[in-house]
Amino acid sequence: MAKPNLQFLFLVCIFSLLLCFFHGNSSQFELDNDENSWLNEEDDEVITVQSGQRSQQSRCDFSNGKWVYDQSYPLYDSNCPYLSTAVTCQKNGRPDSDYEKWRWKPQGCSIPRFDALKFLAKMRKKRIMLVGDSIMRNQWESLVCLVQGVVPAGRKKVTYNGPSMSFHALDFETSIEFSWAPLLVELKKGPENKRILHLDMIEENARYWRGADVLVFDSAHWWTHSDKFSSWDYFMEGRSFYKSMNPMIAYQKGLTTWAKWVDLNLDPHKTRVIFRSMSPRHNRENGSKCFNQKQPLAAFSHQHVPEQMLVLQGVLRKMRFPVYLQDVTRMSAYRRDGHPSVYRRAMGQEEKQHIKDFSSDCSHWCLPGVPDIWNELLNALL
Repeated sequence: MAKPNLQFLFLVCIFSLLLCFFHGNSSQFELDNDENSWLNEEDDEVITVQSGQRSQQSRCDFSNGKWVYDQSYPLYDSNCPYLSTAVTCQKNGRPDSDYEKWRWKPQGCSIPRFDALKFLAKMRKKRIMLVGDSIMRNQWESLVCLVQGVVPAGRKKVTYNGPSMSFHALDFETSIEFSWAPLLVELKKGPENKRILHLDMIEENARYWRGADVLVFDSAHWWTHSDKFSSWDYFMEGRSFYKSMNPMIAYQKGLTTWAKWVDLNLDPHKTRVIFRSMSPRHNRENGSKCFNQKQPLAAFSHQHVPEQMLVLQGVLRKMRFPVYLQDVTRMSAYRRDGHPSVYRRAMGQEEKQHIKDFSSDCSHWCLPGVPDIWNELLNALL
């Protein structure tokens, strides 16, 4: 009988021991599937920009694509009870409704259609909070309306806490929240009732954000308000007062204070943080107006990157916490037709005769409409 090959037997034994070791320790790899862990290998499929050292080239740029007319849209009825009057354009008399039926189609990939039950199941026992200005409130109303239709009457409610409001889907123990903080940092009353913007203070606002599982931020438009539209009289940093400051320098300082708070206070294994880019306005750039616009722009020059975007990208790159930049600026710039324009409120017959004389809101968005697509992107990110 042939003698066994001792070297071969030795290698077989070593291989068997290694298999036993990895099988016995497989539980450590299963921890990534825990419901409280937000980080997984699939994140790279949908991320557009990521801060910190983990930044990678995205495989699909959701911000690059085109608007496609889709008769199956909108995703909810315009009679959703959670919509504020200023965005219910149909109720306010807007005669056309095609602006509700455009779907964003990224180049080279697709966005899953929003499924309210799947979203609520994914967010079971979690808090998602949108933080920012009135346009973020616009997006919050959209998200609540996308979800509320599958929640039975009596199993949903809205509560209020300081600058925050929360929609609760009780059977899922899920809350969709909005927290008012258009500048993120603190704006306070000072001597002689002067309004002071504290560029290095944030805790009064941030205390409402603690404990959220998903945080979506935006802050851009208020930083560019000037003259009589400005929200402050003075800037303050430390003990120094400033009557004036370059708005982009102030924006960078305010965002840096926010970034430090996120880095110091949040755990990336427990909280997902997304920063939504600025929503474009169509009442100033190139003299464009949004009144009587009925379809997306066929083309526009998007070579110019808004200053706010450049500042935001610079701050995010310096952060340790992995913050995801959701770029909605380019895609929304096509949608000059999606604003309330003069249909911010219902008008009487006599007013309708002089409808062109009314000022147009070319900043916020009609609902259903463009923010629904932002939320489909948000759903894909999650």
